[in-house]
Amino acid sequence: MTIDSLLKLAYGRLALQSDTAQLDAQLLLAHVLGVSTSYFFTWPEKVVSDSTNEQFNALLTRREQGEPIAYILGQQDFWTLSLETSKHTLIPRADTERLVEVALELQPNGVKRVLDLGTGTGAIALALAYEWPSADVVGIDFQAKAVALAQQNAVKNDIKNARFLKSNWFSALADEPLFDVIVSNPPYIDPDDQHLTQGDVRFEPITALVADDHGLADIKQIIDGALQHLIIGGWLMFEHGFDQAKAVQQLFSDKAFKDIATYQDLGGNDRVTVGRLT
Repeated sequence: MTIDSLLKLAYGRLALQSDTAQLDAQLLLAHVLGVSTSYFFTWPEKVVSDSTNEQFNALLTRREQGEPIAYILGQQDFWTLSLETSKHTLIPRADTERLVEVALELQPNGVKRVLDLGTGTGAIALALAYEWPSADVVGIDFQAKAVALAQQNAVKNDIKNARFLKSNWFSALADEPLFDVIVSNPPYIDPDDQHLTQGDVRFEPITALVADDHGLADIKQIIDGALQHLIIGGWLMFEHGFDQAKAVQQLFSDKAFKDIATYQDLGGNDRVTVGRLT
């Protein structure tokens, strides 16, 4: 079977499962063949071996069952980085790049110290470390496997100014100097949210997704803890749900943060809220 005919069949198989069926199929076949997707436009009539076809079909079946592409391939691009992924961590998403953008906008000259709470793959910490090469960037996660993965991603992307620690939020940071910026993409989904049974999130670790108190419990805990770990004038920044901006703004205000603002993602949804400690 040729590449062109194989991909056409794959598009049909994935059409009901994925809004990006064509891209999904191309990425999976490129992974099996060890080529880039541009190869398919140059060699559409190249015949694929039976063994390659079998490998491709096995990956297609996993995608048909809803498993995210990032888990099947074991990698995901984020910012300028190529990150290894794991079922122990969330999949880095384009929406989260907005948090990186906001941090860079608010601190265009860089900062000395950055903390990323709930680092997962290390995506946010590594993106900021890349953009602020003179900063000391610390990423924490309560999962040892996530910490190890983030460290691997630092090595993979040759980023030397980021380090990762196992910590339950601020619990292991007592001896760390104060931070200029604290960023976090914490669990913020209500445990009863119907979206937890849909799409890619069905395969992601539930502890990285949900929080009590309508998704605000971890955000509250982080705001409280940040009071002891931010410099005066330092920024605290969250990614949150599209309908949580007002609640997060109020939580900031209750703790006397100033310059509180919310930023939208590419879809026009409220996505990032920030506050400055004064």
